[in-house]
Amino acid sequence: MTDLRTIAAKVADGTRLTDADALCLLREPDLTAIGRLADSVRRRWHPPGPGGKGEVSYIVDRNINYTNVCVTLCKFCAFYRRPGDPEGYDHPLETILQKIRETKALGGVQILLQGGHHPTYGIERYEELLRGIKEHEPIHVHGFAPSEILHCCHVSKLPLPAVIERMRAAGLDSMPGGGGEILVDRVRKLISPLKTMSDDWLAVHRECHRQGLRTTATMMFGHVETLQERVEHMRRLRELQDETAGFTAFISWTFQSPNTEMTDVPMVGGLEYLRTAAVSRLYLDNVENFQASFVTQGIDLAGVSLHYGMNDMGSVMIEENVVSAANCECLATIELLEDHIRAAGLLPRRRNMFYDRVDEAGRLVARHHDVAWARRNAAGGGDVRPAALQQQLAELAAAH
Repeated sequence: MTDLRTIAAKVADGTRLTDADALCLLREPDLTAIGRLADSVRRRWHPPGPGGKGEVSYIVDRNINYTNVCVTLCKFCAFYRRPGDPEGYDHPLETILQKIRETKALGGVQILLQGGHHPTYGIERYEELLRGIKEHEPIHVHGFAPSEILHCCHVSKLPLPAVIERMRAAGLDSMPGGGGEILVDRVRKLISPLKTMSDDWLAVHRECHRQGLRTTATMMFGHVETLQERVEHMRRLRELQDETAGFTAFISWTFQSPNTEMTDVPMVGGLEYLRTAAVSRLYLDNVENFQASFVTQGIDLAGVSLHYGMNDMGSVMIEENVVSAANCECLATIELLEDHIRAAGLLPRRRNMFYDRVDEAGRLVARHHDVAWARRNAAGGGDVRPAALQQQLAELAAAH
């Protein structure tokens, strides 16, 4: 029998939830009870410190979209422009470097580098971007979602492992989980028929993990998918995480319809966001970190989600262009983000991509050890960091 009481007993025992359990929770009217269960799991992963307060992390970074020219034409996207559109752009390296300088001046430790599927972008263009950044303004590059990488494979006529290997050599440090949407091909054929299908999206993450690159996992929900398909999406992520342990975090957000080709699809509200976010924490029992989506939900509801299983407020995004194109203009200052974390009774802590703690200048102050990843990545050296962090890690170890 699957009901809330049975599921609560499983959660208390640390027993893995089934797909039927997750579906039951997505239909359960007692949202507060689901939130309490998710919060108990958050505290299990991230127990309170000596003062009795838990910690909530965030990162200072900037979303840099190097081009908005795209041939994929996703119906849910308000950001892209077709080739030849007068509003299309293709940023030169110097524009990107200036954005990085501004990011560093604010204590930023990373850039999220993503763009459209430009019809002429092959591996050489990506290598040019990455090498230029590392030579002139070195910073952690969290870049190129799976669909961008596969588009590069197509343009360059190269196999996936070779493209990832060349991007790594040029300076790619980790990969975001953009373009996950819902990992069910029925859904993807409706909302993004020219984009990566489910198996291919997962294959890019698997290959990144095989080569030692950490990635994040995402889900955009609340459009044409069924509740069963939300669960299927999470199941496929859980299976890959069982296999590789390569995901550092899971981020979910709701579909935003303004200025897209899907304005006739009703958007779901904040309660559905809290429910789905909490269920993801309960079901994805092998993922440590869950990010709140203040960009789509607003800063107040994101603060509430910290009691529904979320342990991370995501990014203080100095710049954001994709979701904001759908009329989501919720960016936040460091002060505002920290105020909402404290208002939730928790302590704000800055981090990097690997959930190491950093100070206001972006310097490493405490290393986070990911035991599962170290075990799975033993052949690649364990829980390793990019070269730029190795010296800081050595200094930190020597100091202790």
